[in-house]
Amino acid sequence: MKLLKNKSFTLIFLLSVVFIGCSEDKFLEEINPNAITTDTFWQTDRQFNSALTTVYGALQFQNISGGELQYEFVLGDICGTESWYRPQAFRNLAFNASIYHVTDKWNQLYIGVFRANQVIEYIQQVDPSIFTDAEAKSQIEAQARFLRAFFYWQIAHTYGGAVIHDKVAQTDEELSKPFSTIAEVNEVIIVPDLEFAQANLPLTWDGNDIGRATSGAAASLLGKVYLYDQDWAKAASQFKTVIDSDVYSLTRNISDNFQHENEFNSESIFEVNYSGTLSPGVPGAVVDDTPTETSAEASTMATAVGQLNYGGFNTILASYSLHEMLVNDEVDDTNPINDGNLESRRMNSTVAVRNMEGTYYNFEPEEIRGFGYGQSAYVKKHSNWYHLEAEPAQSRSGINFRHIRYADVLLMYAEAVLMADSDYTTAIEYIDMVRSRAGVITLQQYMDANSGMFPQLHVSKQVHGEQPMVVANVETVLKHLQRVERTVELCFEGHRWKDLVRWGIVQEVFDELLADEQWRQENFADIEGEAPLFINERIRPDFVLAAPNYNAEQHNYFPIPSQELQTNENL
Repeated sequence: MKLLKNKSFTLIFLLSVVFIGCSEDKFLEEINPNAITTDTFWQTDRQFNSALTTVYGALQFQNISGGELQYEFVLGDICGTESWYRPQAFRNLAFNASIYHVTDKWNQLYIGVFRANQVIEYIQQVDPSIFTDAEAKSQIEAQARFLRAFFYWQIAHTYGGAVIHDKVAQTDEELSKPFSTIAEVNEVIIVPDLEFAQANLPLTWDGNDIGRATSGAAASLLGKVYLYDQDWAKAASQFKTVIDSDVYSLTRNISDNFQHENEFNSESIFEVNYSGTLSPGVPGAVVDDTPTETSAEASTMATAVGQLNYGGFNTILASYSLHEMLVNDEVDDTNPINDGNLESRRMNSTVAVRNMEGTYYNFEPEEIRGFGYGQSAYVKKHSNWYHLEAEPAQSRSGINFRHIRYADVLLMYAEAVLMADSDYTTAIEYIDMVRSRAGVITLQQYMDANSGMFPQLHVSKQVHGEQPMVVANVETVLKHLQRVERTVELCFEGHRWKDLVRWGIVQEVFDELLADEQWRQENFADIEGEAPLFINERIRPDFVLAAPNYNAEQHNYFPIPSQELQTNENL
């Protein structure tokens, strides 16, 4: 790998970690950094913790947890973009092995792997007596192994496999390894690492350690590994362990999961910490993109999704399908979680639409600018709409990115029990926990009022006039999970394309949404400016190229980056 073939990288890494956490009165006691080697660095638990900090720091790369994820958001059915924005290449499935994000994400994930491998390799070689106790040693290794598993899971399910590096390479031959399948990566790295992490990490951390990986995070990711592998029973078992731990619960306010307030809350299982005030910089230099930047960096996500008129770029826009599902998410006025609101709490935390309730960047609904040229809904999730009049300068945001939250685990558990035991009753119970928190009518309420049937909420009322009612069974509940619940609950959180791919329904979904898009174009004179979408001027062509261009073999996973093909002779 080109990044790892930089022979000065290890030395730079060591120079970076030696100063982490150094108090002023201890500064003169430090070893001369010009003489630091692997023989002199890995000598204390403090040094191992400093190295571990850099592994966590790799999570802050923008292609892993920040604004560059916008290129993956546009791949699915949750959003579109305009032809003049860079994500258009991904919206139209025109990406290649040399394009940004395909190359950048690979590089950044492997930096995380490299940093984790250093901790794991050296901690197994040192005298255990340098640690305060055996638990301290095992917890450092468990965190590094969880993070390595996380990086490899991302590599495997972004690129369809990975080049496995389970130790720090010392020769060109050790760097040039063949590409392994997802199953092989699971067997060699991900499952063993997560099992070790689950057995050696605490349920919770206190004080300044809050935010570190926990056994619940390991169990959640391990359950996801099994879910993607269609080992339904094992997946259900892992998710139930998380549920029964009594550590996690859904927040009353769903917005707490996408704002800088109330971070690391009861719903948080694994999130990446950002700060809009630490490590100030300029655009393009505000993130952890070198081994020497290891403090809490800023995220560029808010600017990527924020509305253009308020200092953002709105390079990703909610699809008409997502917009309509959210505005039709019918509020249950008997649910005490609602406070007189007429639109669902989930909708209000996700998108901004015409005639919405509440303010947006401190502007009243009638003052909101935009909603023209086919742009019917702007993304609120991850943006600073709730407390600022405009996004901060220099693309800086302190909003954490949540990779795993409890609502996701509940929905994955519902899917696992549905597929393992055909138990759609239990699946509905857990789906309804998420719907109830959103303040909307639950599936059970629909069924109670309609002789055991519920509406197919993914079907456009605007296009088709009505939503067919279906009887609850394994097939209909699975479709609801696939097309409605995971879509509206988890949109813009990095799950959607991977979900569509693992279910094998990309073409089906794209074809349906393209047909809806064509109907809107043909009938635009009748629907322009009309509820529920209030589309003006034109219909944005989100699926006109994506649907006919899609080829599972070519597009389900990113190609191996061209730079890797050039430097690794075994690919």
